[in-house]
Parts: sequence; structure tokens; C-alpha cells
Amino acid sequence: MRINAKRLLALCVVLALGISNLYAQKTIIHAGTLIDGKSHDTRSNVTIVVEDNKITAIENGFSKGKKGDTIIDLKDKTVLPGLIDLHVHLEGETNPNRYIEPFTLNEADVAYKAIPLLNKTLMAGFTTVRDLGGSGVNISMRNAINAGLISGPRVITVGNSIGTTGGHADPTNGRNDELMGDPGPREGVINGVADARKAVRQRYKNGADHIKITATGGVLSVAKSGDAPQFFEDELDAIVSTAQEYGMHVAAHAHGAEGMRRAVAAGVKTIEHGTNMTEEVMDLMIEKGTYFVPTISAGKWVAEKAKIEGYYPAIIVPKALDIGPRIQNTFKKAYERGVKIAFGTDAGVFPHGLNGREFKYMTEVGMPAMEAIQSATITAATVLNLQDKIGSIETGKVADIIAVNDNPLKKIEAMENVVFVMKEGKVYKK
Repeated sequence: MRINAKRLLALCVVLALGISNLYAQKTIIHAGTLIDGKSHDTRSNVTIVVEDNKITAIENGFSKGKKGDTIIDLKDKTVLPGLIDLHVHLEGETNPNRYIEPFTLNEADVAYKAIPLLNKTLMAGFTTVRDLGGSGVNISMRNAINAGLISGPRVITVGNSIGTTGGHADPTNGRNDELMGDPGPREGVINGVADARKAVRQRYKNGADHIKITATGGVLSVAKSGDAPQFFEDELDAIVSTAQEYGMHVAAHAHGAEGMRRAVAAGVKTIEHGTNMTEEVMDLMIEKGTYFVPTISAGKWVAEKAKIEGYYPAIIVPKALDIGPRIQNTFKKAYERGVKIAFGTDAGVFPHGLNGREFKYMTEVGMPAMEAIQSATITAATVLNLQDKIGSIETGKVADIIAVNDNPLKKIEAMENVVFVMKEGKVYKK
């Protein structure tokens, strides 16, 4: 019988591929204590099996695996899902020269200076972040990470924020007449419904994942008001409805109660900061299912640095001293009333890599450690509509896994010292 050479070759290829898949190398993680991100209970002495970028099995006891498998010994560690920070600014970092940088740095400078900030974030255990506003370079950073050109967390970004003329997101606040100009929807400055829709569509065109608005004044903008409302209801309705048409949610920076109320009524997904949140706003958030992202770390940082002469422009100092210290107490009230809490820090306002301090600030005023951890895992993943992919250690999910030395349920400060980081099955820190 004559054998067809082409068929024989094809058969050999199929057999080779089959054998290769049959004995594909796995990564075997031995976890002494496991916090899976969903359950309120921990598990002890667990094996997590990772193949490529996915978790394929979770087994009781410590499996030895097979020859060729990689064993990672975390028997004396607490293992958790990769953390998610829903409020960061990756393009820069706090410093006294921050307000001069837009006039001295080119886009390439911003991108290169951001690379170590991305690394600091990932090394702190944050495998996913939502960047809530920059110049738009953050979109290119996201793309570079996704393409494997640079290392960093998984980035979900809004590009640059949307505000009103003179509002918190107006990039020309504080400039002289010649430089101030008249920015519009392309730059993120809107006045009226048509502008609002155009600004959302422009961000979609630019490649943003979601939308961020500045529903009230802010602390760090070069403008007098820190909490006055800055959109009318019809503008907010236009932004939210247009964003929804494009499959994007809206995050709303807000310090003042009225601007917050308008944003929640319009259907935003998250309220950021929320300093002067009233019980009326809290109840409306509960009714609408709106999440509160408190950013206590940023509040504490700006209040401290505002006491240093020259660290911020003079117009910012009274706002920082007034608003900053109050965020933690607002968080306490909102949590106790039943508002849904999602983790976010505003890193960039304070140094990147210190994101884990937020856990301590949350637990200081009554949130149990497990709930604080879940706010940065499965809850944050749900806000991003990525709960089927990330946010917990479960079979079939992406292998974003971290570890800390101590049990954070007993010592929450352990979350500030992440000693192991795996993102999408690749180990970045061990």
C-alpha cells in the first residue's frame, strides 16, 4: 500500500500538536491562605493551576504537578486576585512643578515619564486601573501595554475629561488671555447639549473606553470654586445617554451635593470623591445603583501638602485644606447608609505605588477588611463590566494573582507590601 506523503505529513503535525497540548507546561501556585475576591471566607493550603493566561483549576492541598511544570511556593503568603484601582492618573505625579509641566513637556516626554509610574502601580499589586483623565496620552499607553511594548497594569481609560468653560476639566484655567483661547468639545470643554454629545463622540473616536465628567468644581484646578455644580441637567442627560449608545459608562468627579445629585439623577456609574455628599444624595445613589469611589488617600495628601508654602498655587490651598480632610468621614457615612463602595485612590494626586494605603483608611472608619478587599476586586471588576474575566480567583478567569506576607484580614497594612505579582499568567514580581 502506497502512503500519500502529504497526508502522512499532516498526520504527523496533528499528532505533534496533540502531544504538545497534552503535556503543555502549567504554573502551579501553592497558596497558604487564599482570599478569592468573592467569598467572605478564606481557604488554606490551596493549589492554583495556571495555563497560558488563565486559571484552569483550584484544588485543595498542594499539588506536585507534572514534570516540566513551574512551581511557585507561596505557602507562607496570603494570595489574592490582582487589585483594581478605579481612579488613577497615569500621565504624571504630584510635585510642586506640576502646573508648569504642560508648558514644558511634549507628549513624548509625558509618555516616557509615565513608564516608571506604570511599573510602580503594577508592582504595588494593581493589575487593572481606570485612568480618569489626562491629555489623551493615556490611550497610547494603554495600547502600548496591550501590544506588549511596555509593562504595566491593564488600563481602562477615559482619555481626557469633559468639563464646562472655566470648570474643573477646562485645561486653560489660570492662563493669560493669549493662551486661554476658547477650548471646545475636542479639548473636553462643553456648553450645551450639542457640545455634550460631540465631546462624548470625540472621546469614542479617540479610543477612550469610558467617559469622565467634572460635575462640580475641584480642588486642584486653578479656579476658585471647589464644589459648585458645573453642568445643567440637559447637558448631563446628553452626556450619559450618548455614552450609553457607545457602550461606555460615565464617572463623575463631584465634591458638592447639588452637582452630585444632578449627575446621579442623569445615570452616571460612579461618583468620585463625594466630599459633601448628603443623605439625600446617598439615598438617590442607592436607588439608582450608583457606586461611590471615595479616594480618601488623595484627600489626606492634598490637605497635608497644602500646608507647605509653594507646593500648590495660592488659589488651591484653601480648597485643599477645606475639602481634603472631610472625604474619609463622608465615606464612613455613605458606607453605613448602604451606598455601594468601589475602590479608587486618585493616584497621581499622590505618588503612584502607594495605592494600597486606601485599604487602611477605609477600615479605620468601620469597613471590614474583607469588604475593603472586595471593593478592589470583584466589585471594581463589576463596575468595569469585566467581572467575568477579572476580579476573583476562579476557574476560567484571567490569571491576575498577587500575594502579601501577612493575612490582611488581621493586619490590613499587609496590602501596602505586595510581594508577588502575576498578570495574565506572567510573573512580574516574585
